[in-house]
Amino acid sequence: VRDLDLAQATRNPNRSIEKNLRAACSRSRSLTMNSATTSLLLLLSASLTPTAAFAATPAPSRLELQYFDLRGAAETSRILLAIAQQPYTDTRFAIDPSTFQSQSFLEAKQNGSLKMNLNRAPVLLTPEGQTIGQSKAIERYIAKKFGMMGKTPEEEAVIDCIAEHCRDVRDAARAKGFSAFNKQKSEDEKATARKEWFETDMPEMLRKIDEAVRETGMESEDGRYFYAFGSSTSYADVAIWAMLRDCLEGDREDTKKASEGCTVLNKIADGVESLDGVKKWLEERPVTMF
Repeated sequence: VRDLDLAQATRNPNRSIEKNLRAACSRSRSLTMNSATTSLLLLLSASLTPTAAFAATPAPSRLELQYFDLRGAAETSRILLAIAQQPYTDTRFAIDPSTFQSQSFLEAKQNGSLKMNLNRAPVLLTPEGQTIGQSKAIERYIAKKFGMMGKTPEEEAVIDCIAEHCRDVRDAARAKGFSAFNKQKSEDEKATARKEWFETDMPEMLRKIDEAVRETGMESEDGRYFYAFGSSTSYADVAIWAMLRDCLEGDREDTKKASEGCTVLNKIADGVESLDGVKKWLEERPVTMF
C-alpha cells in the first residue's frame, strides 16, 4: 500500500483514474491487481479528499486504533500492542465486497474523526481524549507507553535510530522506482531496478544495519534470539521484524534472500515472532489482501 504512487497513476486527465490504475498494474511484473483491488486502491486514495464537517470525537474507554480492514500502515502498531498484550479496540473500516467502498470510512471523514491524520487512516484514540495521526507517531507512542523505547533519552534515541534505519530501507526501495505505479520507467528498466535492489542494494543496507545492532544489542540468554538494543524487546526489534517479514507477498522470497547473510537481523525477527502475544496475533488476525 505504501509504495503506490496514485499521483503518477492519475496524471493523464484524459483517462479515468481506474483506467490509469489498471494500466499501471497490468504492466507490472511484481504486483498483480484485479478490478477489486483497483477499486480498493481508489477507496484508499479517497482519504486525501478534505472534508469541511468536523465534530468532536468522544474518548474511548481504552485505546482504539482505526484503520481499513488491511494490515498496511497499522500492522506494526498492532504488533506492538500484541507484544504488550494490551486490550484495545481494533476498529476496521469495513469494505463492501460488492462495491469495494467503505461507508464507515466516509462517515469517519465526515464527522471529523480522521482530521488529526488529514482525513486519512490510521488514527489512534486514547482514553484521555487525544487523537493521534501518522502511523509512525502512533507506533512510537505505543512503544513508549508500554516500555519499548528504553529508560533514558539516550536509550530512546538509539532505539529510534535503528527504527529510522529500517525506514531508510523502505524509502530506498521506493526510490529505486520498480513500483507498479512508476510510469516513468519501462518494464525492462523496472525489472533491472528490482534486480539491483534485491541482489545488491538491499543486501548492502541490511548488512550495515546488522553490523550496527551488533554494537547496541545482545543475545537472549538461550542464544536463540537477539535484541537490537539492550536485553529486552524494543520498538527497534519490531521495526526490523516489519522490514523483513511484513512485506508484500510478491517480495517475500526476494527479501528473505537479501537478508540471508544477516544473522543478527534474522534472529531479531525470529525473536519477535516467538513472543506469545505476537504468535497469538499472527495466528488469529483477520486474513486480508495486504
